[in-house]
Amino acid sequence: MVRRTKEEALETRNRILDAAEQVFFEKGVSRTSLADIAQAAGVTRGAIYWHFAHKSDLFTAMFDRVLLPLDELQAASSDPNEADPLGRIMETCVVCLRDTANDPRRRRVFDILFLKCELVEEMGPVMERYQTNMREGLAHIEGGLRNAISKGQMPADLDTRLATAMVHAFVGGSLRDMLFLPDATDFGAHAQQMVEAMFDTLRLSPALRRRAAS
Repeated sequence: MVRRTKEEALETRNRILDAAEQVFFEKGVSRTSLADIAQAAGVTRGAIYWHFAHKSDLFTAMFDRVLLPLDELQAASSDPNEADPLGRIMETCVVCLRDTANDPRRRRVFDILFLKCELVEEMGPVMERYQTNMREGLAHIEGGLRNAISKGQMPADLDTRLATAMVHAFVGGSLRDMLFLPDATDFGAHAQQMVEAMFDTLRLSPALRRRAAS
């Protein structure tokens, strides 16, 4: 009986998250109430409060569902025991772009985050979490690049801080382009090629070499 109750609770939680994703996408975050989500999910507001303290908590849980696979790949790139850290970083970028292009759920969630989430006062915790995710993402990229240098996969004098900023901007900008102009570039077909070109730039550009201290 206890196991069935846990399974039912998980099913209800996922149904709430699915409903929130759809309603946020259709109405925007600030115009969506918990009552709207409860109605779409076929549950009471009390059921929502049992799983989530407030709307921003629900939003964060929805966002985390699509970030988990990327977090795992990013963590692997920084692992000193990883034989191919550069490959893991590139795989993370490709998965992010390709899967966002091909997976309706991932695309909806990024659409909500970039285009339909007004970071007003009630969404303060979301802004804080988003900033934390960005800092952690930057740290993982730089850690992965340093790991790649230690494995001889990138130049020893690579300016990892600038390279990290470029990789992050490339992925974030590509996601926004994909959402604003979905027909401009087929990211599903060309993600691998574009990511390889990006990392060729990091590997070969003289502008990304660290300057020797004078």
